[in-house]
Amino acid sequence: MPQVTDIEARIDRLESQRAIERLIAQYAHAFDLQDIDILRGIWHEGATLRLGEPFGNFTGVDAIVGAAHQLWSQSPRMHHWMSNAVIDIDGDTATATTALDCFVTNIESGPTQVGGIYHDRFERQDGQWGMVERVFDLHYFTPIKSWTPAHGSETTPLSVPDPG
Repeated sequence: MPQVTDIEARIDRLESQRAIERLIAQYAHAFDLQDIDILRGIWHEGATLRLGEPFGNFTGVDAIVGAAHQLWSQSPRMHHWMSNAVIDIDGDTATATTALDCFVTNIESGPTQVGGIYHDRFERQDGQWGMVERVFDLHYFTPIKSWTPAHGSETTPLSVPDPG
């Protein structure tokens, strides 16, 4: 029979895994729902969000929230799908690699598909897991011509400038 400490360690690992999975999902929900409270709650102070070109890099929770406002002004509707997360936990630190497929309605390019990979670092501080670094590797940013939703709550077309 395993020792109590072994069981406690296994339970801690499972609870940590679940907490990190939740942070990854909350990131998507925060951007999709434009929810500042969720967004603020997933980061530890001094965290960095490195989205790279063309989106930018940001350090600190306030800068990350500012980036979200900037992104929402350019893409007022977002739908993130985070998948295939591979999470490695080592005590109070962890890393994850997660695939992103995101559909946005961008004010310049119109309906656009974005895909790539997030590389994350997490820490448990004062018993709470949080993101400390999120680095995005953009694979594609592809406008989708002639895409129009037929049904749903977001069928109101965006006013997109005519490039020609």
